[in-house]
Amino acid sequence: MRKLATLLAFLATASLAVPLAAHAQSTEIYGGYSYVRLNPGGANSNGWDASLTEKLFKVVGVTADFGGTYNSSSGVKTSLNTFLFGPQVSLPTPVSPFVHALFGAARVSSSGTSSTSFASAVGGGIDIHPVPLLGLRLIQIDYLNTHFGNTRQNDFRLSAGIVLHF
Repeated sequence: MRKLATLLAFLATASLAVPLAAHAQSTEIYGGYSYVRLNPGGANSNGWDASLTEKLFKVVGVTADFGGTYNSSSGVKTSLNTFLFGPQVSLPTPVSPFVHALFGAARVSSSGTSSTSFASAVGGGIDIHPVPLLGLRLIQIDYLNTHFGNTRQNDFRLSAGIVLHF
């Protein structure tokens, strides 16, 4: 009788763990176009944004976000690369809004020189999932904060692209 009770307790515990493990294995890979409005200065930069989100729970995940935007103004080419990490909360619905707070580094290069600073991005967006493995990021809007040359930059980042789900 004691062995049967132990077996039933084990099976009950395992049955609760399986749905949690199924949600914990959800991975999203995003890639798409990115536009950044650099302030101060008001320069427009175009480029790419890519991220990997690993869902820890059904609505909470950890995101690694990488981006690169480029512009040329008055013959000077400038690039901004971001390397950001942090939590993301999203609703698991066919039209899925999400918000995130990402922190890391940014690197700006211009005229043969470069500089690296702390960076953060706070924002969100909307994904749609028309089929199980493929989605579209209709919009992602972020407030991108950097601090180059003893000056704080309050940038605006807009992105859209394709999301793969595994």
